[in-house]
Amino acid sequence: MKLIYKNIILCLKFGLYSTLAISQMIDYDYKREINGISEQWHSLPIPDSVFQHVASDLSDIRIYGIAKNDTIGAPYILKVSSEQQTQRSITFTKVNAVANAKGYYFTYEIPTDETINQIHLEFDESNFDYKVVLEGSHDQNEWFTVLNDYRILGIDNNQTKYTFTDLHFSPSNYHYYRLLIKSDKNPNLVSSEINLDEQSEADYTNFPVTFMNIVQQEKNSIIDIDMKRRLPLSYLKINVSDQIDYYRPVTIEYISDSVETEKGWQYQYSNLYSGTLTSLEKKGFTFASTLAQKLRITIQNHDNTALQIESAEAKGYVYSLVARFIEPAQYFLVYGNKNVQKPYYDIVQAATIIPENLIELNLGKVEGISKKKDVPANALFQNKFWLWGIMGMIIIILGWFTIKMLRKEDI
Repeated sequence: MKLIYKNIILCLKFGLYSTLAISQMIDYDYKREINGISEQWHSLPIPDSVFQHVASDLSDIRIYGIAKNDTIGAPYILKVSSEQQTQRSITFTKVNAVANAKGYYFTYEIPTDETINQIHLEFDESNFDYKVVLEGSHDQNEWFTVLNDYRILGIDNNQTKYTFTDLHFSPSNYHYYRLLIKSDKNPNLVSSEINLDEQSEADYTNFPVTFMNIVQQEKNSIIDIDMKRRLPLSYLKINVSDQIDYYRPVTIEYISDSVETEKGWQYQYSNLYSGTLTSLEKKGFTFASTLAQKLRITIQNHDNTALQIESAEAKGYVYSLVARFIEPAQYFLVYGNKNVQKPYYDIVQAATIIPENLIELNLGKVEGISKKKDVPANALFQNKFWLWGIMGMIIIILGWFTIKMLRKEDI
């Protein structure tokens, strides 16, 4: 009986391994061989060309290794080089509030030894335009300039709703801060927040930008941009050549779907960003990383002259995989399968065991995974139930022959 069980188990293992080795990778559209594996842990940067064919949430990326009759899955952690930002509120006391011919002064005392780099102001009015001066001192006798003629602004009308009241400056450490709001009337400052805003810069990849079309439709400027292929976009800056003050509502969209009709292609747009394009802030727009190729930017000019758009800058975070390789095999990065769910690996919960300074791996050329089979399209073996049924029959036949042979030996 032990011999029978051994034969059955061997048959099952052979059938399962053969089936898995053939079916796991064939469910995907593309593969690229992974070269240079020498350690258990490696880093694998994801090339831009991969994003053209993956699912929107990158759920179909897998690492498979081929070893004899077995397919090995290598677990990975997806790393995105986004900026990390923390903001810590600093305790302070408002010492006094006075006014003179220059404007209104507000003095703040920080009782502890703290470094700050941001002050947020709230006003009891929605339309204002002020220049401010910020100074720092250790004893209130000698003052040092932190910001000079820094502009804060609030606009709220039928055309635009925009507020900019954050004072950003280099990290400073003073016991006292004095804020001057240059105004001949009370600015109605209702609250202030003093913060230390700590941010690590993101690691970006610059993407090529091609202007396809810039047109004026009624009172809007419509700008169509093509980045030539699908890429993980998270930053866009619109460069304007006009040397004037401007505050225009802006919407950034991307083509998320398209349908060919009798009247041509119909595009479905999804929102990436809505805000204000302004001469006051020129650092660009950031938003959640999204796979996109074609963008549409809509600038509302209202009754103003259209802005002269000079260029645009597009960037995206750097994506990479941190993978663990336990068994020797020929490993491939495979992708292109809309029917799989995002994998869950134990190493995501044990990230602290990953060594530092990982060696980066290289990918080979892109190869399509053939879906062709040697049997006709309507063959019986296309149905997995028939395949498992036939395998079961083989196991039964092998077991029957084994029993028959044992009986002969007993005789």
